[in-house]
Formats: sequence, structure tokens, C-alpha cells
Amino acid sequence: MIKRIKKLFGRYKNFEQILITPYRSYATSHHLYILGRVLDNKPLEIKQEQNFLNTIKNTYKQFDSFEIPQAEVEVKLPDSTSFFTVTNEEGYFTIDVNTKENLCNYTNSNGWLNYELFYRGKMYPQTVLLENPFRGELLIPDSKAEYGVISDIDDTILHTGVTSFLKWRLLKNSLFTNAYKRIPLKGASALYQKLAAGTQNSGRNPVFYLSNSPWNLYEYLKLFLDHHQFPKGPILLRNFRTPFDRSLKPEKPHKQKEIINILKTYPQLKFILIGDSGEHDASIYTDIAAQYPDKILAIYLRSVKHKGRMQRVQSILDNFKTTPVLLVNTSLEAEEHARSQGYIN
Repeated sequence: MIKRIKKLFGRYKNFEQILITPYRSYATSHHLYILGRVLDNKPLEIKQEQNFLNTIKNTYKQFDSFEIPQAEVEVKLPDSTSFFTVTNEEGYFTIDVNTKENLCNYTNSNGWLNYELFYRGKMYPQTVLLENPFRGELLIPDSKAEYGVISDIDDTILHTGVTSFLKWRLLKNSLFTNAYKRIPLKGASALYQKLAAGTQNSGRNPVFYLSNSPWNLYEYLKLFLDHHQFPKGPILLRNFRTPFDRSLKPEKPHKQKEIINILKTYPQLKFILIGDSGEHDASIYTDIAAQYPDKILAIYLRSVKHKGRMQRVQSILDNFKTTPVLLVNTSLEAEEHARSQGYIN
């Protein structure tokens, strides 16, 4: 609280601790796409048996961030190759570069590449590095993968209540409920495990997770996915925009931009898109399938209980014939279709 007051009055100048949070991302054998953020914050601690008060405190901490702009960061790969970057005004950094070295030589059996991050910027006498080095990981899909899966999170595998009146259920579920106590939609974890396994039962098929949630909820969502045994995969969220944010808005919606980037990164892979009918997934997914008709195997949209939105979604799908699109009420319906098409055993 004292630090927040100092920042409000322009007296917060010398940061106390350095936390580098790398986000699970993806790569190819010769291309890196690393995302992360540098903050003057302690790591978030979400405990399975914490009380409601501590849950509220964690929620506050997720959004009470003290970003470190213009922070110099070094990323070091297992072959000792290094790349340098500088954070923007919100503390975010991106490394999007080609490499000469074949990165596949350094992945583990599941295709994950581990790397190290070092803070190389200015230090003050009171500044503490919370780790040294910080560690990140990114996925390089196996060349023998049958296809990939790109999935929304909100109301697709995790009930958020985005269609509720004034979105009060969304606020309650996302901000006031412990991540350990959030319940995935029935059968979702088993479905994704089967899609990741494919017909070869190898677990090689990559799964990418998208959400319009802000990066502030990254640790919360990562914990939820891991705790409920969803296949490990990159998690792609978006920057949190306030009403006072004067920066230019992206030309394309977050999900559309990220999906197209994934499709271009893996031209040899086809994909299954999974979302819900509550927001804009139907229009975004069908637009992408029309633009890349040879890349999308199927689209699964989980039905939500909202009459008006369902009618709008149905109007989009009625004349769309490019790619099979299923409105499903349960994970089992999607599983049955995937099996009938030879995507899973």
C-alpha cells in the first residue's frame, strides 16, 4: 500500500525487487517467440486451502502490479546463445527472432525447450533479484504431430459466466474464487488429452490456449490448467487496457491475431479450433477457416444458455460450408465427432 501511495504522488522511483515472469509460448526449430513481463512484485502464492480473505488478497495482488519499463533482459538458450530485449512502458517484452541453431536439439521428450532469463538493467542498493536466473519454457511441436488444437479458455473449458447479467458471475468466478476450486466443464480435460494423444497415442499434438483475460491472470489460469491435468501448452492472453489507455488499439481482435500467427508459424500443421458461442468465437473462427480453408479440420463451439446469442451464432453458421462446425452441449459430442473423423481413437 505504501508503494502504491508513493507511485500515486510520483515518489516511487527506485524499485525494491525484480520479478521476471516468462509466459509459456511456442517456437519452431529455428524461430523463437518469447513473451514475458518484468515487475517490482513478489511472486503470486495461490494455496489450495486458502481462505476467502487470502483469495481476495491474491486477486488484488494480480492487478496491483508495479511494472518496470525500459528494463534490459537477456534470454540465454541451452547452447549459450543469448538474445537481448527491453521492456515497454507496461513492463512487457517480446523476442521474435530466427536462430541458426536447431532448437530441437535441446528440447525434452515432450518438446519443451527450457531457457534462462537474466535482468541486466539498473540496480539500486535496496533492489533484490527474486531469482537468478529466472527460467522459462516454450513448446516446439513434434514433426510427427498429426494436427494441433487451438482452444479458447473462457466458457470453453472453464465456466466463467460471461453471458450473465452485468457479467456478475464472470467477476465472481474470475476474481473471488480460488483457482484450485474452479471446476472445469465436464469432460473437457479428458477430451483435450485425447486430442493431444491423437490416433498415435503419443501426446505429440500441440494444444494452444487463448483467452481475452489479461496477462495479470496468467499464473491463475496456468495453475488451473495444470491442476486439472489439461495437456501442457502455450497460454496466450492479452494486455489489460484501462479506460485511460491512449495507446493504439490492435487492428485485429486478440484471438484472431494469435490464431493467424500460430497458423503461419506451423504451415505443415492443420488445426482443430475450439471455442464457445457466448462471445465472438463463431465469427472469428469461421472468418479464419474461410481465409485458411486447408488449415482448419473442424470447429467445435460449446453452446451457452443464452437465446439471443445462440440465434446470432446460428445465423453465422447456417450458410457456412467451408469447414465442419459443430455446436456441442457436452465434451462427449465433440469427442464422438473427432472419433468419427479419425482424429482420435
